[in-house]
Amino acid sequence: MATKNINKDKIGFQKIIAVFGVILFVGKIIAWKLTDSDAVFSDAMESIVNVISAFMGLYSLHLASKPKDEDHPYGHGKVEFVTSGIEGALIAIAGIMIIYEGINSLITGKILGKLDWGIAIIAATAIINYILGYISVKKGERENSLVLISSGKHLQSDTITTLGVVISLIIVYFTKIYWIDSVVALIFGFYIIFVGYKIVRKSLRGIMDEQDPELLNNIIQLLEKNRHIEWIDIHNMKIQQFGSSLHIDAHITLPYYYSLREAHQEMEQVILLLAKNTKRTVEFNFHMDDCKTISCPVCQIMDCPVRELPFVKRVKWTAENVTSIEKHTVD
Repeated sequence: MATKNINKDKIGFQKIIAVFGVILFVGKIIAWKLTDSDAVFSDAMESIVNVISAFMGLYSLHLASKPKDEDHPYGHGKVEFVTSGIEGALIAIAGIMIIYEGINSLITGKILGKLDWGIAIIAATAIINYILGYISVKKGERENSLVLISSGKHLQSDTITTLGVVISLIIVYFTKIYWIDSVVALIFGFYIIFVGYKIVRKSLRGIMDEQDPELLNNIIQLLEKNRHIEWIDIHNMKIQQFGSSLHIDAHITLPYYYSLREAHQEMEQVILLLAKNTKRTVEFNFHMDDCKTISCPVCQIMDCPVRELPFVKRVKWTAENVTSIEKHTVD
C-alpha cells in the first residue's frame, strides 16, 4: 500500500511539472514575440523539450508503477531509464538548437525590441523553473526516482539557460550591443549539451545493468559491519536496478553440516539486514553454498566440529571479493 501511495504521489507531481511546462512555454513564446530575440526564441524552443519530457516522464512513472506480470517478471521499472535517456538526448538537442540560434544571431545582427517586458517574463519563468526543478530533484532523491531527478535537473539546466538569456537582455538593454546575448546563448548551449550527455550516460548505465560502485560499497559495508561468524562468505553478488527498485543476487557460504532450516534462518538474517537498512524496495535471490575445505582458513567458527584446516585470518569483505564468483580464501 505504501509503495502504491508513493507511486501515485510521484505521478501527481509529474502532472504538475507537465502543466507548468506548457504554461512556461506559452510565456516564453509571448516574450519572443515582444522582443524578436533569437536567444529568447531558442529558450522557448528548449521549453518544448521540457513539455515533451514532462509528459514522457508522466507516462514512464505510470508504466513503472504497474505490478509484475507474466511478460515482465521483474516489473516495468526499467522504462524509467529509457525515458530518462530520451530526455537527456532531447536536452542535448536543445543545446544544439541554442548554439545554432546564437550563431544565426551573430550573423544577422538583429536589433531587439521591448526588452523590459521580455526581461520580466523570462526572469519569472526562470524562477518558477528553478523552484520546480529543485523540488523535483529532492523528491526524486528521496524516492529513488530517476525520472523525477532527470526532470528536475532538466528544469534547473533550463533555468541556467534562461538566466543567461535574461543577463544578455539586460546588458543589451543598457548597452545596445546586440551580439552579447548571442554569445551568452552559445556558452549556455554547450553547457546544456553536457548536462544532456550526463543524463544519457546515467540512463545507459541502468539499461546495461552497469555496477553502481557507491551502492555496492554501501551494501558491502553494511554486511561487513554486521556479519555473523556463521556467514563464512558472501560472493557472486550482483545488483540490478529497476527504476526505484533493486534486485540483489548473491551466494552465501554456510557450514555444510547445518540443517536446511538452520541454513535458511541464517540466509534470512542477511536478507532482513539488507531490507531494513535499504530505503528502496528490494527483491532478493540468495543461493546457499555449503562450505568446502578451502573455506576452513577463513572460517571464524572456532568450535567447528568438522574443521579440516586451521583458521588463518578473517577476510574483510570488499567489492572485489564479494562480487567474485569464487568462495573467499586467504589468498
